[in-house]
Amino acid sequence: MLFAPIGRFITLCARHAWLVVALFCVLSGAGVYAGMTQLGVTTDTSKMLSPRLQWKQRSDEMARLFPQKENLLVAVVEADLPEEGQETARELAEKLAADHKHFAFANRPDANPYLERNGLMFLEPKPLAGILNDTIAAQPFLSALAQDPSARGLFGALSLIAEGVKTGQANLAGFQAPLTGFANTLEKAADGQASPLSWQRLLGGQLSDLAGRYQFVMTQPILDYGSFQPGGEATDAMRAAIKDLEFVRSGHAKVHLTGQVQLDDEEFATVAEGMVAGLVGSLLLVTLWLTLAVRSWRVVLPIVVTLVVGLLLTTGFAAVAVGTLNLISVAFAILFVGIAVDFAIQFSVRFRAQMPTATGKEGMYEALRMTGEETGHQILVASLATSAGFLAFTPTAFLGVAQLGLIAGIGMLVAFVCTTTLLPALLCICHPPLNCPSMGYVWMKPVDVRIRQHRKWLLAFFGMVAVIGLALVPALQFDGDPLHTKNPNSEGMRALSLLIDNPQTSPYSAELLVTSLADAEKQADRLGELPDVHDVMWLGSYVPTQQPEKLALIQDAASLLLPTLIVPNPKPAPDAAALRAAAASTAKALAEVQDKLPANDPLRRIQAALARLATAPDATLEAANTALVRFLPPELDQLRSMLQAGPVTLHDVPPSIANDYLLPDGRALVEVHPKGVMSSSGALRKFVGSLQKVEPDMAGTAVDIVESARSIVRAFEQAAGAAVVMIAIILMIALRRIKDMALVLAPLLLSALMTVILVVLLPETLNFANIIALPLLLGVGVSFNIYFVMNWRDGVQFPLASPTARAVLFSALTTGTAFGSLALSHHPGTASMGRLLLLSLACTLLGTLVFVPALLPKRAIDED
Repeated sequence: MLFAPIGRFITLCARHAWLVVALFCVLSGAGVYAGMTQLGVTTDTSKMLSPRLQWKQRSDEMARLFPQKENLLVAVVEADLPEEGQETARELAEKLAADHKHFAFANRPDANPYLERNGLMFLEPKPLAGILNDTIAAQPFLSALAQDPSARGLFGALSLIAEGVKTGQANLAGFQAPLTGFANTLEKAADGQASPLSWQRLLGGQLSDLAGRYQFVMTQPILDYGSFQPGGEATDAMRAAIKDLEFVRSGHAKVHLTGQVQLDDEEFATVAEGMVAGLVGSLLLVTLWLTLAVRSWRVVLPIVVTLVVGLLLTTGFAAVAVGTLNLISVAFAILFVGIAVDFAIQFSVRFRAQMPTATGKEGMYEALRMTGEETGHQILVASLATSAGFLAFTPTAFLGVAQLGLIAGIGMLVAFVCTTTLLPALLCICHPPLNCPSMGYVWMKPVDVRIRQHRKWLLAFFGMVAVIGLALVPALQFDGDPLHTKNPNSEGMRALSLLIDNPQTSPYSAELLVTSLADAEKQADRLGELPDVHDVMWLGSYVPTQQPEKLALIQDAASLLLPTLIVPNPKPAPDAAALRAAAASTAKALAEVQDKLPANDPLRRIQAALARLATAPDATLEAANTALVRFLPPELDQLRSMLQAGPVTLHDVPPSIANDYLLPDGRALVEVHPKGVMSSSGALRKFVGSLQKVEPDMAGTAVDIVESARSIVRAFEQAAGAAVVMIAIILMIALRRIKDMALVLAPLLLSALMTVILVVLLPETLNFANIIALPLLLGVGVSFNIYFVMNWRDGVQFPLASPTARAVLFSALTTGTAFGSLALSHHPGTASMGRLLLLSLACTLLGTLVFVPALLPKRAIDED
């Protein structure tokens, strides 16, 4: 019924070609304006799922209640010495805290005075006793340093060790490692290459190791949402501050940036990298395939212009209907080119094969009318079915693909309108030559015959493939971790990889909000007993346990140490002569006990280095003094502070810590850290599953990742079912026979099952980026199959030899070119999307060119 009206409408557009072109120029201008003024991009993967989901509501509520934990830009400081890292972090935090233009706050969570003062209290009694005993054993050494915190005092303390060795009272077995470190530093100083000495490692021993390798500066940047990289200015300000830090300039410290803001900004940069080049490259390759398909620039130019105009109109619709694209819907441009070109190729290939009776303009109008009557209804059905395949995803909870489904679904209708209005007008203006019956592949007739002859075997083979595909469906794995779709070589991801193995700094944590601190304590005890849990943090975690026992140990040590550590008037700084005299004196004292020292004892190296320092220039001695004791005063202050620790309660925990775990209304937060590395989706599901059995209302990053994967899979199950039903209804209305509808759908389902086999065997893990291959498979596959089946209904006897087969082949090449540009992306998520799209396209093409001809009833393929 639509044959004649579509043909007349196409002829009308051709007769008023310049008016049609002018109209589309106006519409394209409007689309460009809308795209430039209203279209944005967000890299926030948390907005890809519907806020109606219960777990998402809990996650959003956590973000609202604890805003200080959101949108963070984190500096991870890695230094040669712990003190260098601490000093670097301190200077950076002070600079950033003073920059109110770029940062709401900047602090060092691991440098809280409360935690520093009570550091010893958080140790278990046994290791605490060991550390205190070692410190007491070093009391003469520490006393000498407290009275004279210089290299002179240090050399004097070494003389005391020499005296102990001489009298046989010095047990140095537990001090070999610190003395070796000191010997290394002293030898460098004697060589004129003085470098700072770590007193944390020298005096703290295992206590310094417990503090961890990295220092952190947590900031909340002021974001510019009008920029494609909202944290760009703040990140630049942080980098500028980092460059001026002393130990960064000297190469002794490195600062890595990570955090949600850094990862999001890098995400967009990686996705955008090469996007324009990829689109331009796709258009150039598409133009090449088009030239080979239609063999005339007078046809290629109209097709390319039609594609560009359709893309601009679709972009304008996206700007008005959506406003902000996400990391999935941003790919609509390449996908539009890949699919919409099929309509234009189908129309143009058949147009060139027409043999009108008239000549000149009238012949052109007649050819366009005949093409419209022959293929217009096929393209209409294909566009409606493709659009339905995309639009089926619009109502789902997966907003990322729902948005793409809306844009692409409407884009397919835009592509049909452009193909039946603008393309005929442009063809009329360009006036290409007609009467090209060679548009088909005549040499493929024997292949058609062979497929008919071996029809049963082919159908049996494809049936077996379908069964295998069905059996492998349960083996499909979906990875919902957004970190796995990011570029692992970006700075933010490299910095995150440094922290991911430590449960305390791993991003895979779970959270629970309870009504009171009493409930928080109960839940912490329950959750802490689970085998998959490493530790559970709540406000009470910042109050040391077993305080009476620990305080008794600390107070005993303090009674011996503090009287000698608290020195009201330490000696003034020495000059070079005093340093030289002290070095010579200590070198002499150590030389006198050489015979009592083992051959490899570090004291021998220390004696040799001191002897060299005693004859060194003044500048070398002064540099050695600065390097050796630069970090000594803060370490002595820290030791004095920790030895004066007293009883603490929840009320003593400062607000800077308490605000992360306690709300003004009394509700409390419980934070759970997993045991082991959570880089695999299986381990993460196991961890979250064990928590949800105890408490179903868990939230947090780990829960978000697992639940988002479940929600995405459910969304695709619902949408796939809805898409198949909608496509079936459209086909039933258009074809009016159940058998013909089945002839279109059967190859579509087979292509999907073949894709499953390839995904499992390669393997190619599904993620929230590449899973859009499913709606695209439906869209492309249904178009190809509709053309063949409708041609069969119109009496085409050799489908592979027809112009339709040529059009399908070159449509696949152009679509594959578009998808290939995605596969070459530096962004792992986008690249996986391109790879899976290529796999699904290959399966679709195999199903269309082999399975469909074998499936069609015999009357359509018998030879003349």
